[in-house]
Amino acid sequence: MLGLIYLSAFASLWPQITGLIGSNGIVPASQLLASLHSGGASLIRDAPTLFWFGVSDPALVGFCAVGCLASLALFLGFYPRISAAVCWALYLSLTTVGQPFTGFQWDALLLEAGFLALFAGTPWLVWAYRFLLFRLMFESGIVKLLSGDPNWHNFHALRFHFLTQPLPNPLAYYAYRLPAWMLDSMTFASLAIELVAPFVLFAPRRLRHIATLVLAMLQVFILLTGNYAFFNFLTLALCLWGFDDEAFARARTLVQRTVKPISLRPLRRGLGAVLAFLMLIGLIQVVAMLAPDTGRPLARPFAFLAPWQLVNTYGLFAVMTTTRPEIVIEGSDDAEHWREYVFPYKPGPTHRGLPSVAPYQPRLDWQMWFAALGDYRQNIWVGGLMYRLLTGSPAVTKLLDTPPFSKPPHYMRALLYDYRFTTPAERSRTGAVWERTLRGTWFGPVSLTGQ
Repeated sequence: MLGLIYLSAFASLWPQITGLIGSNGIVPASQLLASLHSGGASLIRDAPTLFWFGVSDPALVGFCAVGCLASLALFLGFYPRISAAVCWALYLSLTTVGQPFTGFQWDALLLEAGFLALFAGTPWLVWAYRFLLFRLMFESGIVKLLSGDPNWHNFHALRFHFLTQPLPNPLAYYAYRLPAWMLDSMTFASLAIELVAPFVLFAPRRLRHIATLVLAMLQVFILLTGNYAFFNFLTLALCLWGFDDEAFARARTLVQRTVKPISLRPLRRGLGAVLAFLMLIGLIQVVAMLAPDTGRPLARPFAFLAPWQLVNTYGLFAVMTTTRPEIVIEGSDDAEHWREYVFPYKPGPTHRGLPSVAPYQPRLDWQMWFAALGDYRQNIWVGGLMYRLLTGSPAVTKLLDTPPFSKPPHYMRALLYDYRFTTPAERSRTGAVWERTLRGTWFGPVSLTGQ
């Protein structure tokens, strides 16, 4: 399963990578590395990536291609430890230079889970994976309570979630229309699962299996009602570690994969000590969420490990958004008549249906959702997007639907709208999934000449 998830991650990045961070992309990786180098960044400490040896469009695409091959090798059990190491090194290299488009929690979770795979055949690995699943789920629950958001405390969060999540899928439209009492009950159940079930992962076998199934059911529900790339698939893979070999006895011939155990006892002990250290850091991290002063003595080790993403913090939707602002980018040749650029997956035209794209992640569409929650000063990369559209960069325009101009326009601007689902009656009558209200100009107008 880890091989398949790595494959979906690399294959998803492949067609997007040059448009996002290529030489003519929105945020070129070469510029990021140059700024880090001029700022005195340490290769190991601040930016662990193989692209320090050279970054180019063929190299970016090549890393994705080799990553796909290594993922297939891992899936097939061909030199699994080496394949896992190649996948981890390549994905870490890509995510390091891919900011702000590779800073999602599932990227960090894949790197942390992928690093643990390098310890196959060593003691404590089962417990390391179970503890990772514990941290992922418990932190996801506790961060909602610690945020102070009233919509989690009064169990109203799911009244908004299916509308305001980044990329709603077809079922989200209908989930949003469920009765309020049912949505509130589902909110309560989700919090209870995230806060209680993780502790049962360390209980006796039968209770542990029940807790694991409950956690898996939560992931399936999220998977059915939203597009979260490979996140839910990866979490389901981690749930397998809540079981034991006996649970898979009937499917042994289908799922058995053997990794030769490490025979040298000193090496086994050394790797076990590394796992124990990482679990200790993770435990301190959890405690520090509840009592922030406890983590201060280890601030320096945390800072050193952060760029390597070996031990990460988790917790999506700590604060539930209650409205859906959306940025709509438009171009014009005369600054009077404007035409809209359409993104392939995020809300745009009101009559377009909702997509089902997971485990593929359209990273630009996702980042536009975050940008709409702030202003352009907090999302300076949008200026890079505008510039590439004004210059007609093919690598960037292919990330959107067919441009509304035969050649790049003279002016660009970004408007901010409020989007809402239509009612079933309105949708039946008009065919529109969305209705939108203009809030104002988010950025621009701008031009290459400044006039």
